[in-house]
Amino acid sequence: MEWKIIGIIAAICTTSGFIPQIIRGLRTKRLDDVSPVMCILLIFGLSMWLSYGIHIEDMIIIVANAFGVLFSMIIITLRFKYMRQR
Repeated sequence: MEWKIIGIIAAICTTSGFIPQIIRGLRTKRLDDVSPVMCILLIFGLSMWLSYGIHIEDMIIIVANAFGVLFSMIIITLRFKYMRQR
């Protein structure tokens, strides 16, 4: 099996893992059980992976981590938005 295929499958699995949390948050308007420290560390780590992917010019790493950063930022933004509305 070609390694790029494994990379694409891994990228899809790890990146799509954020989607259920976003959908749940939008439906329930509650994300208070999500740790902001974890989200910030995750955004930092994903940003480092994104930088690394850009440096080595690997589109799989770039796209997966760009979406990971975006989805993590959506989750933390929704968390703070819903916490303020209470």
